[in-house]
Amino acid sequence: MALGKLQKVLISESLDPCCREILQAGVQVQEKPGLSKEELLREIRDCDGLIVRSATKVTAEVLEAAEKLKVVGRAGTGVDNVDVEAATRKGVLVMNTPTGNSLSAAELTCGMILCLARQIPQAAASMKEGKWDRKKYMGMELNGKTLAVLGLGRIGREVATRMQAFGMKTIGYDPIITPDVSATFGVEQLPLEQIWPRCDFITVHTPLLPSTTGLLNDSTFAKCRRGVQVVNCARGGIVDEGALLRALQSGQCGGAALDVFTQEPPKDRDLVNHPNVISCPHLGASTREAQSRCGKEIAMQIVDMATGKGLSGVVNGQALSKAFSPQTKPWITLARALGTVLCTVGKQMQGSLQVCTLGTPLKEAGSYLTPAVAAGMLAGGTQKEVTLVNATLLAQEAGLKVTATHSDVAPEPDSSTGLVQVSLQGTPHQVTGTVQGSTPVLRQINGATFKLPAPLSGPLLIYRAKASDSSALATLTGLLSKAGAQLLSYHSSSTVAGEQWSVVGLSAPLPSLGELKPRVTEIFQLHLP
Repeated sequence: MALGKLQKVLISESLDPCCREILQAGVQVQEKPGLSKEELLREIRDCDGLIVRSATKVTAEVLEAAEKLKVVGRAGTGVDNVDVEAATRKGVLVMNTPTGNSLSAAELTCGMILCLARQIPQAAASMKEGKWDRKKYMGMELNGKTLAVLGLGRIGREVATRMQAFGMKTIGYDPIITPDVSATFGVEQLPLEQIWPRCDFITVHTPLLPSTTGLLNDSTFAKCRRGVQVVNCARGGIVDEGALLRALQSGQCGGAALDVFTQEPPKDRDLVNHPNVISCPHLGASTREAQSRCGKEIAMQIVDMATGKGLSGVVNGQALSKAFSPQTKPWITLARALGTVLCTVGKQMQGSLQVCTLGTPLKEAGSYLTPAVAAGMLAGGTQKEVTLVNATLLAQEAGLKVTATHSDVAPEPDSSTGLVQVSLQGTPHQVTGTVQGSTPVLRQINGATFKLPAPLSGPLLIYRAKASDSSALATLTGLLSKAGAQLLSYHSSSTVAGEQWSVVGLSAPLPSLGELKPRVTEIFQLHLP
């Protein structure tokens, strides 16, 4: 993506000035915090980029209104205020700054745990009321207490290591982080059913997903030690607010510290007003350092993307991030070209498509080559723009099932570089290609092999004809002369059942194939990047 294509970026929330300053070096920037839904729908129409924090709701309706939008940047970690699926379908890249506010959120969590243990906010408030209640605010030591950390990503592990300095025993749960990894930062992983009865404090650090919504509820509170203390500085909804209030009222929960709520600001004040609840207005990332870091990071990520320097913080276009690497870019171009050729030759965009990478150098390539093949297959259809961001989703919706396999063994002479083989299952249609230098080339089509691989770029003419009949080439030469076009390359395949495939590189497409069709079995014209 060229910087010229990213012309206007809207910043819809208050961010550090460095964000605007970095972007202004190459694009027009509009800062309009506090927009209503209707105002956002108007402002977003001609914007190529949108930068938000957590207040702006980037819904499917907003994305639909954003006719030119290419990227949504979230200056922060969670993206639950962005409809990622709708963005993906439209080919809009979503990126975040996963490390920008980690330390600030972790430090706030640690502060909340200390405040719960010693009731610091309540004692400070009573002093301002002129009271001196030393006996009322009897606290507890953290030393020797057990802290359960649910979610062991960047923030969770920062909290764990800091609270270990207070002598707390840290246990935890994470479905992705392995027990061996969590043991390296001092957290013993246990099943949730074993965690509830063992902990004195619980802190949650998961994204808000269907599987984590209501993670702490009436059932789990009942399994906890009486008087358990709960901290939520992650996302409102992970702790069931109704269940938490009931647990506080019964004494099953001894105290709670909340920085986030299901509805922000909360209209139901029962939790906020409970004497054993400490609450803040979503301050996890509200430090000068975090705001500067997040603003700078999201701006740099967008500039790097726009200038082709690289891609980081990607939420929904991991395959696209590989397209910026000089090593992988020609392979992605090859995969897309193979998809286009197979769709053209196979005359269908539905069914089961198998992408097989051959050779050790391509062992990890399936994750980004598969979306590229799907994008090539769909490129000639009626779909709106197909990109590496939305290709997999659009392929599924178009009835194309794409699977990937790998073999470390590739036939000579491509064993050192690798091959990509794409097949339409249940049909004879199969294409195979590789990269020579930085040029994608076709090795095989429907069982016919090209001894000298055919380059896959620019205007191409692909046809199948009897090996003994050279009239097609003679006719083609005459047509090129009439059209004022040039024959740039010509490659023919091995003979299969008395026929050969030919791939012809042209300087410009032919206006008509009418004179060639009687002389060939089948013929196709396409234009590859």
